[in-house]
Amino acid sequence: MKKIKIILLVLLVALVVIQFIRPAPNESNQVYTKDFMHTYQVPQEISTILKQACYDCHSNNTRYPWYDKIQPVAWYLDHHIREAKKDLNFDEFGTYPAKRQERKLARIQSMVHMKKMPLPSYTWLHPDARLTTAQRDTIANWIDTITP
Repeated sequence: MKKIKIILLVLLVALVVIQFIRPAPNESNQVYTKDFMHTYQVPQEISTILKQACYDCHSNNTRYPWYDKIQPVAWYLDHHIREAKKDLNFDEFGTYPAKRQERKLARIQSMVHMKKMPLPSYTWLHPDARLTTAQRDTIANWIDTITP
């Protein structure tokens, strides 16, 4: 019994200590002129959908939820955001070569159509990011109009 109390005390101390080790936030005050919205003159309807469902992970500005202050959750979020931005960063979309932009547009269309994006782990806590079939079709149809 004494051993269990010591282990629980050590775990509690460790949990408190890790609260002070925080990743840098994914926030920027910079105006991105090569942003996806500027590169393609995105209609307001599409812009709203993408900002609600995609930009938190796939841009340089994340709207953080209340639980991002709790470790190790913040580390998980930070890792997830960094990985997402490696794959696609809407704020830097216009800097991608034309072929890469085309591939990314096709991938966006595919991932949205197959309901692989946004991730269920994200939409579970962000219900406003859940895309309806109509919203998914709207994105896919719009991408068809801008791709060769």
